[in-house]
Amino acid sequence: MSHGFSADLRGRVIAVISDGLSTRKAAARFGVGVSTVGAWYRRYRDSGEIAARKQGQPPGSKLDAHEAFILGLVDDRPDISLGEIAERLMSDRDVSAVPSTVWEFFSKRDITYKKRRRMPASNSAAT
Repeated sequence: MSHGFSADLRGRVIAVISDGLSTRKAAARFGVGVSTVGAWYRRYRDSGEIAARKQGQPPGSKLDAHEAFILGLVDDRPDISLGEIAERLMSDRDVSAVPSTVWEFFSKRDITYKKRRRMPASNSAAT
């Protein structure tokens, strides 16, 4: 869905359906999809809501709730791989995560781990 419809349009559509007009005819009258009109009316009938809900996913990550556990794994073993963290999350916490999700978790917190220091240039190598 590219945009939300106005609450006024939703209210008018729901009103005509409540007065007895079929869902298909209401959709045709207002130029809205049949499935959209059906979803609006079902939601109105079930909960009384007419206004559009917020679009998109909620902010944050599913790993935010397990921050202490993940950071504890890194404290215990600093060279643990992202794949191993994902496996431990699944086995210990029943949280399905792929290594890229774990990487995003660390990236948002500016946590990095370089396995070895950069070596100085060799004095005996040909230049």
